[in-house]
Amino acid sequence: MAGAMEFDWDDHNTKRLRSHRVSRHEFEEVLRGDPDLEYQTEDGEVPYRALGTTQRGRILIVVWTPRDGRVRAIIAYNAGSLYQKLSRKIRT
Repeated sequence: MAGAMEFDWDDHNTKRLRSHRVSRHEFEEVLRGDPDLEYQTEDGEVPYRALGTTQRGRILIVVWTPRDGRVRAIIAYNAGSLYQKLSRKIRT
């Protein structure tokens, strides 16, 4: 994702990330990198999903929604083995 991004962090979304052992920094790294994106519409809000890699090589799936011009984190977790293989093929 190109350009400057602002993130909307609070206790709720930070705790959800921590429950999957993902830091706010890792979440931001994925989106500031070159993630593979997809989206779907649910109840008027568009959640986006990205598959990407952190600087340490961790492959994550991150889910967020745009809100008030900022990126609102919903959840993030380790990509399953199928997604990890896909990500490695795309990157090479």
